[in-house]
This record gives sequence, structure tokens and C-alpha cells, in this order.
Amino acid sequence: MCRPVFAFCFYGLLCALPVTGLGGDPMQMDLRYQVIQNAGDGYQLASRKEEWSAKRTAVIVCDVWDYHHCYNAVKRLEQFAPQLNAVVVEARKRGCIVIHAPSDCMDAYKDHPARVRAQDTPPAKMLPENIGQWCKQIASEEKVVYPIDQTDGGEDDDPAEHAKWAKHLEHLGRDPRRPWREQLSTVVIDSEKDYVTDRGEEVWSILEANGIENVILTGVHVNMCVLGRPFGLRQLSKNGKNVVLMRDMTDSMYNPRQWPYVTHHEGTRRIISHIERHVCPTVTSDQLIGGKRFEWSDDMDSK
Repeated sequence: MCRPVFAFCFYGLLCALPVTGLGGDPMQMDLRYQVIQNAGDGYQLASRKEEWSAKRTAVIVCDVWDYHHCYNAVKRLEQFAPQLNAVVVEARKRGCIVIHAPSDCMDAYKDHPARVRAQDTPPAKMLPENIGQWCKQIASEEKVVYPIDQTDGGEDDDPAEHAKWAKHLEHLGRDPRRPWREQLSTVVIDSEKDYVTDRGEEVWSILEANGIENVILTGVHVNMCVLGRPFGLRQLSKNGKNVVLMRDMTDSMYNPRQWPYVTHHEGTRRIISHIERHVCPTVTSDQLIGGKRFEWSDDMDSK
């Protein structure tokens, strides 16, 4: 279990003051979270508006891999990846920094300018305790029931389709269980401006070196890597960053054959609800790029 280094304040983000006037286009953000009502009445959605300085803001793209062992996960990522790239392009245009974090793929980027830029960033003078490690839980989650059972790994493929996909990966020379080697090319890495790293110490140092206070987490998977990685929501929240999840630019690893026996997308929504209650607020992509937020083509419950 990962415990906070500093005193944890429930929704400590409420205490964070937005920073303005520091260059870059101001970003008007609508942060959604959930607050508990009177005993027995459950939680209620709430929101607050903040104006962020783009120069004080980073977007982290978590584990948007080129391949995955779950075929359905690949298909879902391909649905929202173009809009995620639009988010990255707009964030960069406004003056945000962009950190691409395709974990376990650093060999593919060993000579890439964005990887070198991350490695050349001076180490932060003060690194939070255990910032280089996974964080499975923070204090605010300790007394609540996690909303889905993901102990089977979350694969929701049809068995025959999954076997066919595994053979395809083998044909490509990939390990069917760990086929990722780099980031999905749909989400473009800018060699002149961006960073590539999967290390918590490097991410923290990049944030500190650039004066970053606001962080937007995107990518997959929200119930695993996005929450728990060394650069994930839990680590950044408990260590004082004004972090949010972009809830329409993510997906979960959840198998509807596991408890609570709901559809895949409903399982994702339940994880997002857990995050809004116990970890950090959420935002949506349209707040940054305009237009409409992303919706799954097969999510009948949201129609």
C-alpha cells in the first residue's frame, strides 16, 4: 500500500489556487468531482471552474501502446486515439508541455530527442518518497470498496477472437502477452518540444523544472496504469499536483463476466466515479479542443 508523504486533504485540489498571467493561452477548465451527502444519501456530482495557465500545465499520455494483448482494448483505443492526438496538438499549441509515457518501451526511443530531453532534465531537488514506484491505494481509498473486480486482468475478448489475435501477434514477432514496443503512431510525438519517459522520477523532475502545477492524465487503462503508475493519478494527487483525469480520453481493462457484472463501458464509468470521489476531479476533451466530447460507438447506455 502506498501512503502519502504529506498530509492528505480530501480533494486537496480544492485548496489549490489557479495560476494565471504566466504566459500561454489561459485554459478555462470545468472540473467535475463528487461529494458525499448526508449519511446514507450517497454521493452527488459537483463541479467548479478554474482558469489555468497553459505554461503551468502538462498533459501526460499514459501507455497508449502500439499493440495490446487484448484485442478489444486495441479496437477501443483506435476509436479515441485521433481525438487524443487533437488534444495533444492543441495543448502543445497553447503552451502546455506534453509527456508521452509508453511504459516498458524506452528502448524504442533511446536516441529520440524527446527521450533525450527527458533524460537531460535536471533531477528535482526534492523527490517525493516512492515516486518511482506503483501506488496501489491512497489514504482516501482505504475504507471504500473498489467498484469492479479486475483480478482476471480485465480481458473481455471473445475466446476465439482472442486466440486469433494472439496468433496474429506471434506472426508479427510479438509476445502475445506483452506485444507493445512503442506508442501508437496516431498520437504524434513532437521531437522539438515533447518528452518521452516512463519513470516517475523523471516525470516529477520535468514537472518541477517547468513550474508545472496542473496535470491532465490521458491514456489507458484507467483502473490500472492511469491510476497506479509512478506518474499516475494517485502519485500526483497525493504529492500535491493539481491533477485531473480526462475522462473521455481513457478506457478500462474490465471484463463484464466479473463482478459487478455490468457492461464494459459501465465498468469504466464506475472507475471514473471512484476517481471523482476519492482521488481527483475529471475533465473532458471538448474543454480544450472544442466540439463534442468523445463517445463510444457501442455504448448503448449513454445514448
